[in-house]
Amino acid sequence: MSALLQDPLPGGGWGQREESGFATQDRAAERLVEIYNGKKVAPRGRVRAERVATYGAMRFGEYAAGWKAAQRDLGPASVRHLESLLDIHLLPQLGSRRMETFDHKVVEGFLQTMERNGVGLAAQSNAFDKLKAILLDAHRLGLFDGNPVAGIKAPQYDPKRVVIPSPAQLQQIRSADDDSFTLVTDRMSGCGMRDAGCGMRDAGCGMRNGEAFAVNVNNIVADDVYRITEQVNRTTCRYDRLKHRRPDEYRDVPLRARTRRTIEWYADKHGTVDGYVLRHPGDPSRTFPHYHIANQWKRIKKAGQRDIPEGMVVYSFRHFFAFATALTDPAPVPRGHYDVPHSHLVIRVDARKARRSSAPTTRPAPAPTTETAAAVGPGPLNHAARPRPRRTPITPLQNATQRHIDLAPVDEH
Repeated sequence: MSALLQDPLPGGGWGQREESGFATQDRAAERLVEIYNGKKVAPRGRVRAERVATYGAMRFGEYAAGWKAAQRDLGPASVRHLESLLDIHLLPQLGSRRMETFDHKVVEGFLQTMERNGVGLAAQSNAFDKLKAILLDAHRLGLFDGNPVAGIKAPQYDPKRVVIPSPAQLQQIRSADDDSFTLVTDRMSGCGMRDAGCGMRDAGCGMRNGEAFAVNVNNIVADDVYRITEQVNRTTCRYDRLKHRRPDEYRDVPLRARTRRTIEWYADKHGTVDGYVLRHPGDPSRTFPHYHIANQWKRIKKAGQRDIPEGMVVYSFRHFFAFATALTDPAPVPRGHYDVPHSHLVIRVDARKARRSSAPTTRPAPAPTTETAAAVGPGPLNHAARPRPRRTPITPLQNATQRHIDLAPVDEH
């Protein structure tokens, strides 16, 4: 038996040739299928070989630059963080290495070098994540026979525990510097005027740093509601959209009377620019700088005249708000209209546990009387006429704060 095959000719076109010597017709057909499958796979193999030849000989620094350009979803702060990791950790060690030479031993050697150089675990973890993303991108192109980061033990970053001040400590700290520091701490922690006590039921707002720097009197949409619409971007030093939200989205938060009076007091005393309360101390046409509060915080801690818990940072003011809100009753306005007060579930869960363990037993509701039942009448339940249980005040926050809480890494931007 024989099989008639087609082969490309040097000058173009196709020519036929015959192969003989097959014992059966089925064997000849199998030979034809084998040749057909080989021709079908050959172009795919050539494309992969071209990719390997192009990108395999490329230096890591050049490949990383192309990969970074494709990260279009990153904001200014994220781009700056990525560039910092590349310039400080990745490129000095791996920038000149060819992409085709990467394997798990190279990656492990990179991690061990960072350990010997005393690089912090947080930086090690971030640098490894970026290196892993770049190498996996190259792996999808077929540059490596196997995954170069498979089996690598990633650096285990265990963040420090968050320290939350007590109300008494917070009252001392918030009045430790100028009026701008008082306003920012009030907006982040939710406390009131500087001459007022700060208790659990004073919690409200709970802004991030950048959101507190962008306070605007025009955003007080009701006596007890403040609308957070923007923040001061740490990188661009301009007003920008809220974190994790689109440019046209906002967040409504409860506004306590004391917190509102703090804003009005500061605006009356220092004035506003287009409604913005906080502006650059040296140039009112510019936004309030992030470093101003950071410098004040360093100055307060260095002076040692305030009772500041060990390990407390500026962002602890917002943790105070989250913890206090979880321990207390909802705000007077319906909480269903607001976002969750804090993004870290661990704080809220731990706070609720503390509430259950420290709150006195609630007295059960009395049985409704005949007159009350008659007043309600048939139809939907009249909530206004229904007897409600008496609630006993919850144990003060001093018994629940001044503790350390496990927390995921916090982005203070």
